[in-house]
Amino acid sequence: MGQGQQEKVATSLAGAVSEEISASLAPVDAELERRYPGDPGTRQPVHTVYVPGDAFAADTIRSWGDRALAALDEHAPDAASFAAVLGLSDALAEPVHARVRAKLEREPVEDLRVDFEDGYQGRDEDGDAARAARLIAEAYANGTAAPYMGIRMKCMEAPVRDRGIRTLDIFLTGLMEAGGLPDGLVLTLPKVTYPEQVTAMVRLLEAFEKARGLEPGRLGFEIQIETSQSILAADGTATVARLIQAAEGRATGLHYGTFDYSACLGVSAAYQASDHPAADHAKAIMQVAAAGTGVRVSDGSTNVLPVGTTEKVHDAWRLHYGLTRRALARAYYQGWDMHPGHIPTRYAAVFAFYREGFEQAAARLARYANHAGGDVMDEPATAKALSGYLLRGLDCGALDTAEVARLTGLTRADLEGFAAPRRGDLTVSGV
Repeated sequence: MGQGQQEKVATSLAGAVSEEISASLAPVDAELERRYPGDPGTRQPVHTVYVPGDAFAADTIRSWGDRALAALDEHAPDAASFAAVLGLSDALAEPVHARVRAKLEREPVEDLRVDFEDGYQGRDEDGDAARAARLIAEAYANGTAAPYMGIRMKCMEAPVRDRGIRTLDIFLTGLMEAGGLPDGLVLTLPKVTYPEQVTAMVRLLEAFEKARGLEPGRLGFEIQIETSQSILAADGTATVARLIQAAEGRATGLHYGTFDYSACLGVSAAYQASDHPAADHAKAIMQVAAAGTGVRVSDGSTNVLPVGTTEKVHDAWRLHYGLTRRALARAYYQGWDMHPGHIPTRYAAVFAFYREGFEQAAARLARYANHAGGDVMDEPATAKALSGYLLRGLDCGALDTAEVARLTGLTRADLEGFAAPRRGDLTVSGV
């Protein structure tokens, strides 16, 4: 056989068979693309900070950073003492401490939600909503905003529905009047129980887009999972999957509400925590329902605050650090922080998570990219996970572009390419 010629192989099926099968599966192919577009590839914040609407101010973000730095200076003033509290290795102590301090100085909050639901005690909600819009618009204009900011409105249940709709209208209208919607805008719909409530939110956002001449689909929102019915419906089906469907592509996240959900199941106050078996069950269902849809899952929070004596602060820090590391290992890359004192351990846990596995992940991805052998056989799906891991580390500040490039030989664009492969690239491999 001459060079370049391929050996002919025998087949038994006519080409029409493949064509008929492809035609029959065309609706399924379209459904897969519509329902499971994959991760959007945008940055996901490592946490969400909630600030009551009546307490939100122009200096809130900087104030949280300064208070977090003050807590660090008072209760763990150097790398060794901070590492001793959290059990960090000698190799991680200095880089984690240094990066935490730098983060608190540069970008203390990644995602902030001005709260008009459970945390709100104000008496002038119209005024507070308008003020929130003005302050957020100003923050984005002068460079002091968090990467993501927005509001949590009241839910779609009858007693508070009209108030929630009005607050959202005032807030969004205020942003439009101030120059338009910022790219980092995030809206949160709490206490969702039925898919129809999500559909109502979709219709509400559609109406606002039409009224203001916005591109259809411009406004998305997070769905908060705080009731048992949002996980399991009366007919035994997984409600959360139907919530995502009802959002018609507008859902950006599922946020687990630790305390409302626990109370809904009758868990006593002393045991309401993000590592309770009931919480693990709910988040596992959320995670499976959201997989591949582009909707991201966020863990809840701890209500044990790092305040008081140094001993109490250290105890609270260890708890928060452990819960955050536990969540990261379970692929819950975002959570809630309820107090400035939680911020140091949030970033310590996140930075330690990415720096601990950095060299191994970089080496594995480099071998895969160069088609080199090794002691682990990685496939495209694993390369996707490895590159996603490195990108998340870069986004939050745990890793630097130069060190990632040095160990992988890859650019950020290369990493993004591995993190978002075509569907066929993931399904053909491993045959």
